[in-house]
Amino acid sequence: MIALTVVSGVLPIVAPARGDGASAIASLWSVRLPGLFNSSVATPAIAGDGTIYLGTFYGKFLAFSPAGNLDWVFEVNGEIKSSAAIADDGTVYFGSRNRKLYALTPAGRLKWLFAAGGWVDSSPGIGADGTIYFGSDDGYFYALHPDGSLKWKLMAGAAVDSSPAIAADGTIYFGSHDKKIYALNSNGTVRWSFPTGGPVVSSPAIGRDGTIYCASTDGNLYALNSEGAERWRYHTDGMTESSPVLDEAGNVYLGVNQHAVEIIAPDGHFIWACESPVLIDQTAAIATGRFYTTTPWRLFTALKTKDRTTAWWTHTEANLSGSPAIDARGTVYFVCNLSLYAVRPPDGALPAKTSPWPQFRADPRHTGRVGD
Repeated sequence: MIALTVVSGVLPIVAPARGDGASAIASLWSVRLPGLFNSSVATPAIAGDGTIYLGTFYGKFLAFSPAGNLDWVFEVNGEIKSSAAIADDGTVYFGSRNRKLYALTPAGRLKWLFAAGGWVDSSPGIGADGTIYFGSDDGYFYALHPDGSLKWKLMAGAAVDSSPAIAADGTIYFGSHDKKIYALNSNGTVRWSFPTGGPVVSSPAIGRDGTIYCASTDGNLYALNSEGAERWRYHTDGMTESSPVLDEAGNVYLGVNQHAVEIIAPDGHFIWACESPVLIDQTAAIATGRFYTTTPWRLFTALKTKDRTTAWWTHTEANLSGSPAIDARGTVYFVCNLSLYAVRPPDGALPAKTSPWPQFRADPRHTGRVGD
């Protein structure tokens, strides 16, 4: 039995004050994760009842109550990099480097597992009909029925670490190490593929008008229409595996490993770069009038989207990993190498409800689906 200690109000959050000085606010809670270092590189998934799910690199999949108490632990014999996805009935799906995809009940009991042929770092997506989609390092992209049986699989040209994005019409988009962005019909046939100049590890985002945004390690952010035609490409100043997110105006935010989150307008022109003294390789998250960024070197920042000034920031006890997640109340969850944190924004920022893709995997449950 694993016992984890929940600590309330230990993380000092600094908010710039009017005039000189700053005001400090405490976090809701933090909990130390099992393991010695790099405990988790996943992004927390949040169920409708507030339960938080998170996998660790030590093979432990954890469920926490909204108060930060450990509800249960499910152990697998492999690292977990995949972020969980939560179905309408509460079933929790995640992958592991032991080459399996798992389905658990909300109580932490195994429903089924599916054996792929390679690591499953891809975070699963869930279609409107309950189909589970994910990629594997074996080069296949899989579709499973809700009972865990294989619906179909498609061989891409190389490993698939990218996580799928599912459009309103059921089209599934993902990237591959074969340097392509794919669009599949719900029956598994290829609708189109688009070549880029480098492996595509980034997970696509889908705009309100159906535009697909996806980054490649060739340094470009691509905007494609639903038929696979290029609308524009924006060349960043660095190679990135980060995934794009969208604010309420449709602007695209992309972390690039040249010390910046770059903000690009819906027509592809550069707006602004939020620069950092260290590399930014994680996906940002959007709230109403705010966006949140993490850096490997312990800095979590909330910036205002209107005037681009800092709303508040904090330093953590260890390097940050994974991307922030925002629940329906606006609470922000993020992970450092040692702990999971829950922060209620001191400025009261709420979720960006009119954004079609405000955070990694689109929504708190990580369905990877438009309009969930």
